[in-house]
Amino acid sequence: MGEIVRVPYRTKGRTMAGSDLGSLLGGLLGGGNQGGGGGAGVLGSLLGALAGGKSGGGAEGANPLGGLIDMLTKSGLVDQAESWVGTGRNQPVSGAQIAEALPDDTLQKVAADAGVSPQEAADQIARSLPQAVDKLTPDGSVPSGSLEDIIRRQQL
Repeated sequence: MGEIVRVPYRTKGRTMAGSDLGSLLGGLLGGGNQGGGGGAGVLGSLLGALAGGKSGGGAEGANPLGGLIDMLTKSGLVDQAESWVGTGRNQPVSGAQIAEALPDDTLQKVAADAGVSPQEAADQIARSLPQAVDKLTPDGSVPSGSLEDIIRRQQL
């Protein structure tokens, strides 16, 4: 169990799509809250895009969460990202900050997948991301393993 193996998101022999991740994130975020499902779907699409949703695996391997945190940190959102990963209170982030931090093509793809404007996608990400990262990092650090496995472990 000590060995980390990086494999693309897989579920029953197929690569996980953003909507599958969105469903898992929706469950993790308590999909019943208003707007939670949409935010989770957009987050799933974002994480899928960052993982290299295209057929040739992504730069971040099986767990794009660390890459996303790194991207946000490099964009000046250090305090916010650290607050979500850490065990203290989560600092908010705005849709404008998310839009500035993400590559334009990634935000465009996420918006198209969700059927919303890029600004609405950024707003949904901003509303959902702090809670999602917080729940995915309960020990104050980004866990290893596939994102699917991390999400499933947190739902136990």
